[in-house]
Amino acid sequence: MRIRPTMLIAATATAAALATAGGMATAATGTATPAPAAAPAAAATPSAAPTATPTPQAPKAAEAGSAGTAPVPGKGPSAGTVTVTPTPFTVTSTATTPIDAETTAKILASCLGSEASQYHSVIAVRTPVASPNTDGVVIAVNSAKQYVQCESKGSKGRSSSVPATFINDRLWGVGHLISFFDTFGTPTGADQSLTVGAGHYTPDVAKVTISYGDNPTQYPTVMADGAFAYAAAITTGPTGNSGPPNPYVHAFDAAGKEIYNQKTQPNIKGAHQ
Repeated sequence: MRIRPTMLIAATATAAALATAGGMATAATGTATPAPAAAPAAAATPSAAPTATPTPQAPKAAEAGSAGTAPVPGKGPSAGTVTVTPTPFTVTSTATTPIDAETTAKILASCLGSEASQYHSVIAVRTPVASPNTDGVVIAVNSAKQYVQCESKGSKGRSSSVPATFINDRLWGVGHLISFFDTFGTPTGADQSLTVGAGHYTPDVAKVTISYGDNPTQYPTVMADGAFAYAAAITTGPTGNSGPPNPYVHAFDAAGKEIYNQKTQPNIKGAHQ
């Protein structure tokens, strides 16, 4: 399931300081940064409750449902109520590992073709779990400060964007702080999925973190040279049709103040020139 940036503002976070070597960021620790007053595990958006067919009789006033339930329109007390059950999920890992320089060069070459020589990688990491098509992400930048995101599988790379730098002229949020590339979720096995995303940020931002669904826990991102990337292995309940929760970006300044929260500032605020 791929979510384009124009549909969902991607998110990911970095609470841990990252060491860089040779222009490439090392892996994030994967340690969660608890947000104030942590809440219970989040739930994916439940599917809509079925609507019963009204019986052919004079209309009745709608009956109030009890807490956590939704009344069935057109039916009396004998019909009862439909309980909406949230789908639980668990973020099982956000740990990433570095991709070596030689493999990174091969990923960029297959992803960008003849333009690869114009870019140098700033983040190159393997994801905590692999899907059939994705096991890593590489972020690279050129001399014009245009960023690209390439997903990898082994030493092969690909970009989901055409051109790969299409989102570089948009910075979102109050003050135009954050720009996102592609964010997507893909199955990795029974009841498990991989969520991957990336973007870049202005100098006002000192730390970027990611939360998932309604769970306030924030997880670190890998950050280097104005770019960030994140990946998470997520386990969902055995419902057969449950998907991974939406990721949300949080950005903080050098004093630790949150200056961007995708949940409360979700809209595109305009183009950044």
